[in-house]
Amino acid sequence: MTENTTSDTGQDATDWYSGDHATFGDRLTAARDAQGMSQSELARRLGVKLKTVQGWENDTAEPRANKLQMVAGLLNVSIRWLLTGEGEGVPEPVSAEDLAKDAQSLLRNMQEMRAQMTRLASRMGKAEKQLRLIVKETL
Repeated sequence: MTENTTSDTGQDATDWYSGDHATFGDRLTAARDAQGMSQSELARRLGVKLKTVQGWENDTAEPRANKLQMVAGLLNVSIRWLLTGEGEGVPEPVSAEDLAKDAQSLLRNMQEMRAQMTRLASRMGKAEKQLRLIVKETL
């Protein structure tokens, strides 16, 4: 696997979970976090001690094959991804820069919608006034 990939914007982006950038423990932590699960909950669901999960996430120990398979199933990722960073895993983290760009874009969209709503409200007011005149004339 290559170290960098090209994003939709044509810029190089780091492959966050590849073997070059992340460890098994990093990927396990990311997958657990993505599921909104605590270390304690994962340990309980796997039938292991909290210290065991902490050891896996700190890369001081590795799970046996049967536990690895259970971990992958519980966290909805592939065993291959947990071991190498390749295959079905969790999305890469979003950078603060990307979040800022998304927020700016969203803010612009909201400003445009507010302007459209103001124009529509004005048009609706005029139409309501015309309708009142028509109703008043017909009564």
